[in-house]
Amino acid sequence: MKKLFIAAFIFVSTFTTNIFAEVKMGIILGFTGPIESLTPAMAASAELAFKEASDSGSLLGGETITVVRADSTCVDSAAATAAAEGVIAQGVAAIMGADCSGVTGAIASNVAVPNGVVMISPSATSPGLTELADKGLFFRTAPSDKRGGQVLADATKDKKIKNIAITYTNNDYGKGLADMYKIGLASHGIKVTTELAHEDGKADYSSEVATLASAGGDALAVLGYLDQGGKGIIQAALDSGAFDTFVLGDGMVGQSLADTFGKDLKKSIATRPGSTGKGAQIFAKVAGAANIDPDAPYTASSYDAGALLVLAMQAGGSADRASIAKNVMAVANSPGTKIYPGELKKGLDLLAKGKKINYEGASDVTFTKEGDATGSFLEQVVKKGKFETTKQR
Repeated sequence: MKKLFIAAFIFVSTFTTNIFAEVKMGIILGFTGPIESLTPAMAASAELAFKEASDSGSLLGGETITVVRADSTCVDSAAATAAAEGVIAQGVAAIMGADCSGVTGAIASNVAVPNGVVMISPSATSPGLTELADKGLFFRTAPSDKRGGQVLADATKDKKIKNIAITYTNNDYGKGLADMYKIGLASHGIKVTTELAHEDGKADYSSEVATLASAGGDALAVLGYLDQGGKGIIQAALDSGAFDTFVLGDGMVGQSLADTFGKDLKKSIATRPGSTGKGAQIFAKVAGAANIDPDAPYTASSYDAGALLVLAMQAGGSADRASIAKNVMAVANSPGTKIYPGELKKGLDLLAKGKKINYEGASDVTFTKEGDATGSFLEQVVKKGKFETTKQR
């Protein structure tokens, strides 16, 4: 009788532990490096989705999520790979991230894919990632620069710019965006006077700007990072008087740039992934209630990345890595009941009943067969010290 009691106790204890066990989820972003001013809000947005799912009591019958953060640095692939190895060694079920395209590809190829771990990046936009040999494990909630380059070119045309110089950060992101941008410019008959790669982390960019200025142009396109090289290029251009009109890629959009240059950017334009649709409007309220700036770059796509991971988990009824991978596409695309920010409990409950959902989220999520977001873009200008949206493209 005593043995029977002990066996029953062990069974109940194990059963209870399984029900209320914590699920570990990784967040890998560049908490240091050239976009470090953006990543706190991005991480907070993903964690908001994880908290919403945990607090609902509906996730896998009552499980909660513990977040494991790591620094991608955005630019150092070796450091990012080591950070990812540390995260995966802690037993995470999936990864929200990474952020910049080069480190994202390195983590996926060297760590995540070999270990069967799903990654959903909110901000890696290089066209090359579409062809990544990912075994169905890599997704992104920000659209590719294949479309982003064309959108930026369209905005350039509408600003009546006839010829333009281009500088880009010397990595996968910068080169990929520059190539797509040039194709878009050519379709509008806009002349590229010159293009120049720049390195991040330099103290002075006057020589680069002198080279760009010697070729001339109505404006300078800066396809870099707002906290390092791109910022330095703009500073040198303004200091020398070489350019006063800038066309900014998505990596240049953020409050820190507006804070630094303010009215000096009044003639400039920028584009970045984003939406003004129903989901974005709901997200503004949900994020605002959590003291997260809903207009900060990639906050919406970060929330969506986190939400998709928990919904995929629920769809398969398991935190097993293979089960998550199998179900990401199913919860992101139609058919099914549309789910918006703040409605994760609703989505989790429907999935628990075997119902289908179509997660629209904050950024109108729809995946292509390769796991790319189709996405939309916001055209922005700097007014009254901040980036403001003028239209959706």
